[in-house]
Amino acid sequence: MALTKNDARLIVGMAARGDKHHDMAAYFGENQARIAEVLSGEMFGHVEAAPAAELPPKGAPGIKGRRVYAHLEKALAALDAGNIDEAKETLAAGAKRWNLHE
Repeated sequence: MALTKNDARLIVGMAARGDKHHDMAAYFGENQARIAEVLSGEMFGHVEAAPAAELPPKGAPGIKGRRVYAHLEKALAALDAGNIDEAKETLAAGAKRWNLHE
């Protein structure tokens, strides 16, 4: 997956926030060398950091993905049982958990 200049802005912002390089690489589906190239200016030159409000949640996306998937499975089970309100609550809880900075 090729990084874009907007991705570079996010990477610079994530680095400024203190994210780990391997977490950033995993989020973008790249290796850590591409992250280093962005941060050194080798890939896009100097780019402004994206504002904190635009950054993805801090933390490893793999762990986050497994957690949100568990919420999805629970919500689907609730829908199969005809409980729409429970499904909505479960999805809202999953979204809230995804957005935590872990």
